Amino acid sequence: MAVEVESGKRLSVAIVAPSLAILGGQAVQAHRLLDAWRNDAEVDAWLVPVNPPLPPGLRWASRVKYVRTIATQLAYWPLLARELRRADIVHIFSASYWSFLLAPLPAVVIARLARRPILMNYRSGEAPDHLRRSAIARATLRGVRNVVPSRFLREVFSSHGIDAHVIPNIIDRDRFAFRLRDPLRPRLLSTRNFEPLYNVACTLRAFERIQARWPDAALTLVGAGSQERALRRLAAELKLQNVEFAGPMPPDAIWRCYADADIYIQSPDIDNMPSSVLEAFASGLPVVSTNAGGIPAILTHGVHGLLSATDDHEKLAAHALRLLDDRTFARQVALAAYDVTGELVWERVRMQWLETYRGLLADPVTVGSPLRTV
Repeated sequence: MAVEVESGKRLSVAIVAPSLAILGGQAVQAHRLLDAWRNDAEVDAWLVPVNPPLPPGLRWASRVKYVRTIATQLAYWPLLARELRRADIVHIFSASYWSFLLAPLPAVVIARLARRPILMNYRSGEAPDHLRRSAIARATLRGVRNVVPSRFLREVFSSHGIDAHVIPNIIDRDRFAFRLRDPLRPRLLSTRNFEPLYNVACTLRAFERIQARWPDAALTLVGAGSQERALRRLAAELKLQNVEFAGPMPPDAIWRCYADADIYIQSPDIDNMPSSVLEAFASGLPVVSTNAGGIPAILTHGVHGLLSATDDHEKLAAHALRLLDDRTFARQVALAAYDVTGELVWERVRMQWLETYRGLLADPVTVGSPLRTV
């Protein structure tokens, strides 16, 4: 059953995603997409937060683990019921594991009950393990239209017999103003949260080797998370100097961190298409990274930056030192990386989203149908 939209009416799109109260890749990309659609002549998009504010009678629950999850669900399901019925399309951002069950899956259920076309925007680098383990996730994704931000995720989906279309992340090249550093200073930046999958400890160990060669080297760590105390201990044990734990940074201000740095460094064990790498590209920072997940799909080793194997702090440090030692190479890498961002500006990405929305209206896949079996 195709969904008809009144001629001349803006297309109504409910974007189900985390608000910026949860700083992370999903929230940042949802925020950028909503900003881009604002005042658009063809699309009226609004956020339906998966982390809605709790009503006054339940606010106490936000301080109690597990009870907070139950209280959030009690606020989230009625919000979905109110908001999704007035949408022409339900655009759902998705992560993996428990997050998939608590946020995207309820939105799929409510959208189907409301007979609204569903677009699932899966974004997690943990997809290989998640889809292997979860029959619920596989069944759900086979019954909706899927958009992913990288060919890495498209290949993961395909290995499970699930179709997916690639629309890349958005980068605002005006905000992350490009500047060539020549020569590079030993001023390094990481903007990954302090969680196990991002292995920021590997970055600290790499920095120890960099600082042995460049005693005045500095490292700024932007982020927060469960590993912060352990990372601070590690920095002290390694006797590192000039390491700043800068805390989390709102998306509208993080460009300053890139502007003040000269090299971007990260060492995730699991990843997809990190906005952090694209932000570094747009800012003119040469990037050294591990080759986790989808990163090689956006960063070709030796062309757009330098890649090491995961958890290899020695090679990561050697790559950063190469950039500091070879001005010509560092300049070439920064210029080639900036060229990549030309395909990620809103003017290019907008039409891809618009065509996908229109295609879903013409062929809504599973409006009103039950979950498919595996």
